[in-house]
Amino acid sequence: MRVGGLFGPLAALLLCLAALPVWAQAGDDSRHAGYYYPPLSSTEAYTARGSVLPQATRETRLAFVTGLTQQQMTRPYPPNFAIFAKGEDAEKMIIVAMGDQGFRGLFQARALLAQLTAVARTSQLLRDFAVEDLFTFLDLIRLLGYSQLTISDGETFAHQIELK
Repeated sequence: MRVGGLFGPLAALLLCLAALPVWAQAGDDSRHAGYYYPPLSSTEAYTARGSVLPQATRETRLAFVTGLTQQQMTRPYPPNFAIFAKGEDAEKMIIVAMGDQGFRGLFQARALLAQLTAVARTSQLLRDFAVEDLFTFLDLIRLLGYSQLTISDGETFAHQIELK
Protein backbone atom coordinates (compact mmCIF):
# COMPACT_ATOMS: atom_id res chain seq x y z
CA MET A 1 0.00 0.00 0.00
CA ARG A 2 1.31 3.44 -0.92
CA VAL A 3 1.41 6.11 1.76
CA GLY A 4 2.69 8.89 -0.44
CA GLY A 5 5.57 11.22 0.21
CA LEU A 6 4.85 11.33 3.94
CA PHE A 7 6.31 7.90 4.70
CA GLY A 8 9.86 8.79 3.68
CA PRO A 9 10.28 11.48 6.36
CA LEU A 10 8.55 9.22 8.87
CA ALA A 11 11.01 6.41 8.21
CA ALA A 12 13.71 8.42 9.99
CA LEU A 13 11.42 8.89 12.98
CA LEU A 14 10.65 5.17 13.02
CA LEU A 15 14.34 4.36 13.17
CA CYS A 16 14.84 6.77 16.06
CA LEU A 17 11.91 5.31 17.94
CA ALA A 18 13.40 1.82 17.65
CA ALA A 19 15.36 2.49 20.81
CA LEU A 20 12.19 3.20 22.77
CA PRO A 21 9.51 0.88 24.22
CA VAL A 22 6.34 -0.05 22.25
CA TRP A 23 3.13 1.97 21.98
CA ALA A 24 -0.50 0.90 21.84
CA GLN A 25 -3.26 2.55 19.85
CA ALA A 26 -6.99 2.18 20.39
CA GLY A 27 -10.17 3.99 19.82
CA ASP A 28 -13.61 4.56 21.21
CA ASP A 29 -13.41 4.16 24.98
CA SER A 30 -16.69 2.26 25.12
CA ARG A 31 -15.21 -0.41 22.81
CA HIS A 32 -11.65 -0.47 24.08
CA ALA A 33 -11.82 0.23 27.83
CA GLY A 34 -11.81 -3.08 29.64
CA TYR A 35 -10.07 -4.76 26.71
CA TYR A 36 -6.89 -2.79 25.99
CA TYR A 37 -6.90 -0.66 29.14
CA PRO A 38 -8.96 -0.06 32.30
CA PRO A 39 -11.80 2.50 32.35
CA LEU A 40 -10.64 6.08 31.83
CA SER A 41 -9.38 7.72 34.98
CA SER A 42 -8.68 11.13 33.42
CA THR A 43 -9.03 13.11 30.21
CA GLU A 44 -7.71 16.31 28.69
CA ALA A 45 -7.79 18.21 25.42
CA TYR A 46 -4.67 19.26 23.55
CA THR A 47 -4.75 21.93 20.86
CA ALA A 48 -2.05 21.05 18.36
CA ARG A 49 0.24 23.69 16.92
CA GLY A 50 -0.32 22.43 13.37
CA SER A 51 -3.07 21.10 11.13
CA VAL A 52 -3.58 17.60 9.84
CA LEU A 53 -1.51 17.11 6.70
CA PRO A 54 -3.64 16.66 3.55
CA GLN A 55 -1.74 13.47 2.67
CA ALA A 56 -2.40 11.93 6.12
CA THR A 57 -4.68 8.94 5.55
CA ARG A 58 -5.77 5.79 7.33
CA GLU A 59 -2.99 3.96 5.47
CA THR A 60 -0.42 6.52 6.64
CA ARG A 61 -1.45 6.10 10.28
CA LEU A 62 -1.41 2.30 10.00
CA ALA A 63 2.01 2.40 8.34
CA PHE A 64 3.31 4.61 11.16
CA VAL A 65 2.17 2.15 13.83
CA THR A 66 3.31 -0.87 11.82
CA GLY A 67 6.75 0.65 11.37
CA LEU A 68 7.07 1.39 15.09
CA THR A 69 5.98 -2.13 15.97
CA GLN A 70 8.35 -3.74 13.48
CA GLN A 71 11.25 -1.73 14.88
CA GLN A 72 10.40 -2.82 18.41
CA MET A 73 10.23 -6.46 17.42
CA THR A 74 13.82 -6.35 16.13
CA ARG A 75 15.20 -5.50 19.57
CA PRO A 76 16.88 -8.19 21.66
CA TYR A 77 14.49 -7.48 24.57
CA PRO A 78 10.71 -7.34 24.89
CA PRO A 79 8.96 -4.00 24.34
CA ASN A 80 7.94 -1.92 27.37
CA PHE A 81 4.77 -0.66 25.70
CA ALA A 82 2.54 -1.47 22.75
CA ILE A 83 1.15 0.99 20.22
CA PHE A 84 -1.80 0.54 17.91
CA ALA A 85 -4.30 2.51 15.84
CA LYS A 86 -8.01 1.95 16.21
CA GLY A 87 -11.14 3.55 14.86
CA GLU A 88 -12.75 3.37 11.45
CA ASP A 89 -10.02 5.61 10.01
CA ALA A 90 -7.26 4.44 12.42
CA GLU A 91 -7.53 7.92 13.94
CA LYS A 92 -7.21 6.84 17.58
CA MET A 93 -3.85 5.89 19.06
CA ILE A 94 -3.46 3.73 22.16
CA ILE A 95 -0.28 3.26 24.15
CA VAL A 96 -0.26 0.56 26.81
CA ALA A 97 2.65 -0.33 29.09
CA MET A 98 3.69 -3.97 29.06
CA GLY A 99 5.58 -5.98 31.63
CA ASP A 100 7.26 -4.92 34.82
CA GLN A 101 9.40 -2.29 33.10
CA GLY A 102 6.48 -0.23 31.77
CA PHE A 103 5.36 3.07 33.24
CA ARG A 104 3.44 2.82 36.52
CA GLY A 105 1.40 6.01 36.59
CA LEU A 106 0.32 9.11 34.75
CA PHE A 107 3.50 11.03 35.55
CA GLN A 108 5.67 8.27 34.08
CA ALA A 109 3.33 8.14 31.06
CA ARG A 110 3.85 11.89 30.59
CA ALA A 111 7.60 11.32 30.88
CA LEU A 112 7.33 8.79 28.03
CA LEU A 113 5.48 11.39 25.93
CA ALA A 114 8.25 13.89 26.71
CA GLN A 115 10.85 11.35 25.63
CA LEU A 116 8.92 10.71 22.43
CA THR A 117 8.81 14.47 21.87
CA ALA A 118 12.60 14.58 22.02
CA VAL A 119 12.78 11.80 19.45
CA ALA A 120 10.08 13.37 17.24
CA ARG A 121 12.09 16.60 17.15
CA THR A 122 14.90 14.74 15.38
CA SER A 123 12.55 13.61 12.60
CA GLN A 124 13.03 14.86 9.08
CA LEU A 125 9.33 15.75 8.88
CA LEU A 126 9.51 18.30 11.72
CA ARG A 127 12.86 19.60 10.47
CA ASP A 128 11.40 20.07 6.97
CA PHE A 129 8.68 22.25 8.47
CA ALA A 130 11.29 24.00 10.70
CA VAL A 131 9.21 23.28 13.83
CA GLU A 132 11.49 20.77 15.56
CA ASP A 133 12.07 23.14 18.47
CA LEU A 134 8.34 23.84 18.91
CA PHE A 135 6.28 20.75 18.10
CA THR A 136 5.72 17.87 20.52
CA PHE A 137 4.96 14.21 19.92
CA LEU A 138 1.27 15.14 20.26
CA ASP A 139 1.70 17.73 17.50
CA LEU A 140 3.38 15.12 15.29
CA ILE A 141 0.61 12.56 15.67
CA ARG A 142 -1.98 15.29 15.02
CA LEU A 143 -0.15 16.09 11.76
CA LEU A 144 -0.64 12.42 10.87
CA GLY A 145 -4.37 12.73 11.51
CA TYR A 146 -4.80 11.16 14.94
CA SER A 147 -7.67 12.72 16.88
CA GLN A 148 -7.18 10.90 20.16
CA LEU A 149 -4.45 9.30 22.25
CA THR A 150 -5.16 6.99 25.16
CA ILE A 151 -2.19 6.05 27.33
CA SER A 152 -2.40 3.46 30.08
CA ASP A 153 -0.29 1.33 32.39
CA GLY A 154 -2.60 -1.52 31.40
CA GLU A 155 -3.71 -2.09 34.98
CA THR A 156 -4.69 0.90 37.10
CA PHE A 157 -5.12 4.01 34.98
CA ALA A 158 -6.04 5.17 31.49
CA HIS A 159 -5.61 8.78 30.41
CA GLN A 160 -7.18 10.02 27.19
CA ILE A 161 -6.08 13.10 25.27
CA GLU A 162 -8.34 14.61 22.65
CA LEU A 163 -6.22 16.12 19.89
CA LYS A 164 -7.69 19.25 18.34
